[in-house]
Amino acid sequence: LPDTRGLYPADQDAAGWARVSYVRDLADGRRFANDSRGFLYLLEGDNRPSMYADIASAFSFSFYGSLQSGFIGFEFHPEFAQIGLFYTAHVERATGNPATPHFIPPGFTQADVTFHSVITEWRATNPAANVFEGARRELLRVGHVVDNIRHPISHLEFNPTAAPGDPDYGLLYTSGSDFGFSNGGGPNASSPGQTQRLDTVVSAILRIDPRSPAESGGTKGVGDYTIPPINKFAADGDPETFGEIYAYGFRNAHRLSWDLVDGTMFASDIGGSNIEEINIVREGLNYGWMQREGFFDNGLMRPGGVLNQVFQLPAEILNGQSQDGFTYPVAIYDHNDGQSVTGGFAYHGRIPALRGKFVFGDILRGRIFVADLAAMKEADDGIPQTVAPVEEIQLYVRDASGNRTYVTLRELVEAAMGATVTRADLQISRSRDGEIFITSRQDGFIRMLVPDSD
Repeated sequence: LPDTRGLYPADQDAAGWARVSYVRDLADGRRFANDSRGFLYLLEGDNRPSMYADIASAFSFSFYGSLQSGFIGFEFHPEFAQIGLFYTAHVERATGNPATPHFIPPGFTQADVTFHSVITEWRATNPAANVFEGARRELLRVGHVVDNIRHPISHLEFNPTAAPGDPDYGLLYTSGSDFGFSNGGGPNASSPGQTQRLDTVVSAILRIDPRSPAESGGTKGVGDYTIPPINKFAADGDPETFGEIYAYGFRNAHRLSWDLVDGTMFASDIGGSNIEEINIVREGLNYGWMQREGFFDNGLMRPGGVLNQVFQLPAEILNGQSQDGFTYPVAIYDHNDGQSVTGGFAYHGRIPALRGKFVFGDILRGRIFVADLAAMKEADDGIPQTVAPVEEIQLYVRDASGNRTYVTLRELVEAAMGATVTRADLQISRSRDGEIFITSRQDGFIRMLVPDSD
C-alpha cells in the first residue's frame, strides 16, 4: 500500500509504512484493503492499490495517535452489489468534538469522555463504481472514559455462513471490548465493576440489524440500529439487559470468524498480562473478563491481588466437576510465546498441511500458529483445563533458483523496511476462496500463504 508516514503529527507509529489490517473480497471479484490512517483501497487486477474512499476526510475529529486508532475496520454488506452498503469503524478525539455519544459507560458522564468509537454506514450510489460516491449514516458512537485509547470497536462482520432467509442473514457483529478499562490509563482504568454486567456494551460482542428502526419498524438499540428480536437478551423479557448483546465477558475480542464448513463462530481475545485465547462463541455465554483470564482466576479478584496476576482455579472447577458460570477458551498460549493474539480462520484451502486447522497468530512477535479444528471443538466441553495443542507454522520463501530460505514474518518486514522493527504488527485475513493473507502494519505489504510445489 502507499506510504502514509508523516501524515499526522500525533502519529506515535510514524515508522509504519501503511497500517493495513484487513483485506476483504467481494463476490464480484474486487478486493479491498484499508490503511487505518484513513484510506480504503481497491486492489486492481494487477494488485495495484487505488483509492476507493478517503475515510479520513469525512471525520474532522479522527484520532491517529496509536495503532488502536484511526480507520480500523470495515465490512461490506452481503448484498453490497445490489444495495451499496458497507460499514466502517473509526476512533475520534472527544476534545472539542460536538458529537454526543449514544452510550457512555455506567456511572460516567459526557464530561468524562476522552475518545469515541464510531460505527458508520456508507451507501454507494453506484455499487459497481471503483471510486465511492454516496452518503453515510452513523449507527453507533460509544464514549471511552480512560486516558489512552485502548480496545475501541475494531471489527465488523456479517456471518458468512448465513444465507438469505436465515435468521442471522444481514445481521452485523462487532468486536467485544472492555473499552480500555483494563489498561487504558488514568483514574478510570482497571475498573472490574464495568464488566460482568448486561446493562452495558462494555465487554460484549454485539449483534445488530444495521437498519435504522425508522426503516425496519423494529426496536431501537442504544444507537441508530435495530435490535434483532432473535437475540437472546432481546427475547428474555428483562428490561435491564441490553438486547444487542450476543455474548459478553471479553477483554478485547478484536477478531471474529466462522468456520465455513459447519458455522462454528470463533473470537480471538487479546489477554491482559498473561494469557492469549481463542474462544468458540455461543450466544448468551459469559467469557469471564475481568474475573477470568484463560482458565485462571484474575488477580484483581483476590484480596491484595492486582490485574497482572493470575491464580489457579480450584481443581473441581478446572476439571469440570463444578461449574462457575463462565465459558473458557479452546486454545491458549502465554506471554512466553507471544503478547497479543490475532486472527484467525478455520482453514479449508489449498495447503494440505493446514487443512482442518485454525490459523491465527501473534500481533507483536509475528508468529503464526495453528490448532487442530477437531481438537478445538472437542475442547468446547465445559471443562476449563481442556484446550487444544498449539503449533507454530514455519514460513519459508523460495528464490528464483528454487532454493528454500526459512524466515520469520519479522525478518520479512525488516527486509522490506531496510531497518530493524520492534514489532511485526501481524494481521490475518481470508480470501474469498479460503486462502490466508498475512499483513503487517509496519511495511504495508499484503502477503499470502501458498502451497509449495513439493
